[in-house]
Amino acid sequence: MAAYANVIVDISLEKLDKTFQYKIPKEWQETLHVGMQVKIPFGNRTITGYVLELTDEPEFDVTKIKPILGAAEGSVAIESQLIELAGWMRRNYGSTMNQALKTVLPIKQQTKQVQRRTVHLMAERGEAMKQLALFEAKHNAARARLLRELLAQESIDYSVVTQKLHIAASVVKGLCDMGLIRVEATTEYRNPVSHLARKDYAITLNAAQQSVVDAVMKDRANGCYQTYLLKGVTGSGKTEVYMELIAEVIEEGRQAIVLIPEIALTYQTVMRFVNRFGERVSILNSRLSAGERYDQYLRAKNGDIDIMIGPRSALFTPFAKLGLIIIDEEHENSYKSETAPRYHARETAIHRAKLCGASVVLGSATPSVESYYCAKAGQYRLLELNRRVEERPLPECEIVDLREELKNGNRSILSERLQELMEDRLQKGQQIMLFLNRRGVAGFVSCRACGYVIKCPHCDVSLSQHNNGKMVCHYCGYEEAVPKACPSCGSKYIGGFKAGTQKIEQVVRERFPGVRTLRMDFDTTRTKDSYENILQAFGNREADVLIGTQMIVKGHDFANVTLVGILAADMSLHVSDYHAAERTFQLLTQAAGRAGRGDCPGQVVIQTYDPEHFAIRTASAQDYELFYEQEINYREMMHYPPVWNMLVILLASPDEQAVAVAAQMIYDNMEQMIGRTFEIQLIGPADASISKINDIYRKVIYLKTDNYDKLIALKDATEQFALTQAVCKNVNIQFDFNPMSGF
Repeated sequence: MAAYANVIVDISLEKLDKTFQYKIPKEWQETLHVGMQVKIPFGNRTITGYVLELTDEPEFDVTKIKPILGAAEGSVAIESQLIELAGWMRRNYGSTMNQALKTVLPIKQQTKQVQRRTVHLMAERGEAMKQLALFEAKHNAARARLLRELLAQESIDYSVVTQKLHIAASVVKGLCDMGLIRVEATTEYRNPVSHLARKDYAITLNAAQQSVVDAVMKDRANGCYQTYLLKGVTGSGKTEVYMELIAEVIEEGRQAIVLIPEIALTYQTVMRFVNRFGERVSILNSRLSAGERYDQYLRAKNGDIDIMIGPRSALFTPFAKLGLIIIDEEHENSYKSETAPRYHARETAIHRAKLCGASVVLGSATPSVESYYCAKAGQYRLLELNRRVEERPLPECEIVDLREELKNGNRSILSERLQELMEDRLQKGQQIMLFLNRRGVAGFVSCRACGYVIKCPHCDVSLSQHNNGKMVCHYCGYEEAVPKACPSCGSKYIGGFKAGTQKIEQVVRERFPGVRTLRMDFDTTRTKDSYENILQAFGNREADVLIGTQMIVKGHDFANVTLVGILAADMSLHVSDYHAAERTFQLLTQAAGRAGRGDCPGQVVIQTYDPEHFAIRTASAQDYELFYEQEINYREMMHYPPVWNMLVILLASPDEQAVAVAAQMIYDNMEQMIGRTFEIQLIGPADASISKINDIYRKVIYLKTDNYDKLIALKDATEQFALTQAVCKNVNIQFDFNPMSGF
């Protein structure tokens, strides 16, 4: 039991580092925990603070450390819950408490608040009339003009007074000093959805959707707040289920958070919620200014909104009565933070829900292997929607072997079959989406003649091509030279993939003269409203073909799209990452799901050099269970998550020698701690996938074991060990549990 508590008294950016130490009275030693709001002596007064850390180490003379007076009375403030969550994140993901706090707390920053000022008439009407006559007699035109307007309407917006009535601030002040008028200032919170025009909402759930809602609400009625995995095929109406659940939870007087990948947080998505819930909805995204973001936190804390929609950071919305957290497209890797603490929104949401008695719904047409594994193990409750709304058929998928296209003399990005179908759709006035799978494009080396991909002999992931003419494994450091010819068939057509969306747009325009195209990629979506403008234009049928990278496959609903072409299905299949097959299956299934969402059936063409790969075969059949069975067997065999857990230690330093020595010392120390056991695998140290960024050298060490707590213990021991080693002082050490991407 800890003897001392480090307490923070002010949650603001400048004060976040500053804690004060207090003694824990014996009667509180078993009940005091991180995040608790406590009463403390501070100078000659009593104030409240939050417990950030429990420790046995006094920071100064123990005779001068004052005791905590007790727990703060009344309801637990939302900050307490978020600080407790930060403590859990620090322990589970490896970071400082300060980094965790800055992640979870809506920190007070100096952002200019929007003030609305109103000028009111204070004097009685008779007195005001007398003053008006006096001002007119003395030719005080400005004073007379303002008083005349106030006699007509009693209160006027300050901006109208200064801009339309052309009255100077000094005139307003003078009348205030005379007691004739009063200026009232109120803070006006910026509302990012206020400009959206609402439409009527009139949708009735079908029987399958209603049964999902009933299952969750029945559990809630029985006091059971658990995690659900909603597995629903593309177009099955998962969003309508989310909205019905939110409506029920709001009816209970609770609040809801909806997490959506940033890339899918579009005008189309937000409008569906605004149409149903109006201004009780708000959004967070990276395009809001700091002031707009902070205003949304304040509105949530004040109870002005019931629903917050946003990417993973929206998870920390300070709702005091949180009842439901929904994570849409839960398989997306953007839910994993790339900076310390490297938390996963799914696990963190489940822990936050436990702290406040909330339900969690994870939704996807292609659930992550981790979530489906948990559902199979009974940790989550599995709910399914196996049919599209209105019984619309799933799109018909066909695979085109690009090796055969090459043999037949077609070197175009578009296969003969895809060109034929595009011709047909353009004649019918239907729309087409062309998806270029650019994920991992810089990585693997493959043969265009036979489809052979060069892999690491030790890790069963593809080798990544580097500029020095070598191919490297980013898990164990194995390397070999890039071959001049294919080791399998001897063809000279071996190398990386070099086509982009601009090239495809050019090919489409040359092949189909007069076709109207829109491109959606990193270059065309840099401005604030670019996503919305492109998607709206395509939705309004201002273009025949939408060409884009993965951002076009995320949850968009276009009724007139009847053909989807997937141009490089195997691009993401051979990246140096054990998630490669899973990501490919998800991307292909999600892309295929964009076709046939209206009255006309959809068709999908999957172009690939590897038509026999199980991820491509199962995606074309839209068969998640068959994909999962094969993928989980591979993970089990290779000791990858979720069957085992993985910890990556990333070391970085501008000193190449220091990072190499530190990595080896940490590896040797770990080897000593682990001893000779097959329960923990230790791999490394190796260069990171990009071994040098901005003159910073990077090394990685991997640990694998089936026990997550063992990894936490090893992380804690490594942190302590690094503190004792002089060479580690100039090396940045970060930890990533169950990483979502290769390092």
